Amino acid sequence: MQSRQASLCVLLSGGLDSALMVHRLLLTHGQLFPLYIRCGFVWETAELYWLKRFLRAIRTPQLHPLQVVDLPVRRLYGRHWSLTGRRVPGARSADAAVYLPGRNALLLSVAAIVASERRVSTIALGVLKGNPFGDATPRFFSQMASALSQALRRPIRILAPLRRLSKTQLIREAAAPLALTFSCLRPQRGYRHCGRCNKCAERRRAFREAGVPDPTKYT
Repeated sequence: MQSRQASLCVLLSGGLDSALMVHRLLLTHGQLFPLYIRCGFVWETAELYWLKRFLRAIRTPQLHPLQVVDLPVRRLYGRHWSLTGRRVPGARSADAAVYLPGRNALLLSVAAIVASERRVSTIALGVLKGNPFGDATPRFFSQMASALSQALRRPIRILAPLRRLSKTQLIREAAAPLALTFSCLRPQRGYRHCGRCNKCAERRRAFREAGVPDPTKYT
């Protein structure tokens, strides 16, 4: 029998990446403390709806109740599309169009404080292979962990267990309820995927390339 590793604070969004990450971590780690950080983005109500359903579906004694922490970014982001819902990057937009400035630095700072209060030393987040942003690199995570350890006066480790996998590979290997994940920048009535934004296009493409039927209901 495989021995379980240490407990984790797991940053979740409800999308394919982080949802499938927590499902995989249940097989290898001890107690998992799921954390959702609510920033005020237009998709968060729908995202939380699906995330809670997903967590109920994979519930085990080692998976603790979801903790939601509010971290409003309106004063930092101003009238950014992520807050207004206007001019949301469409299906043909480049990956750079969906970059949220400094988001991982903000999320990891909050997660480290939450983890520290629970006496948990490791934070996990669902960064995939090919992520082009500077705040999703091994170097960034190492430096961030060092800074947070110094600030909190306790060891902090940042784990990105999916960084060698593509979204296509992740879907192929999934043994979780894919229909309960949510990846959309412009949710429609009934918390449905819009089918026309950058993230919906990425989701469609990944299922198609994986050769796995897409269970998503798009409008």
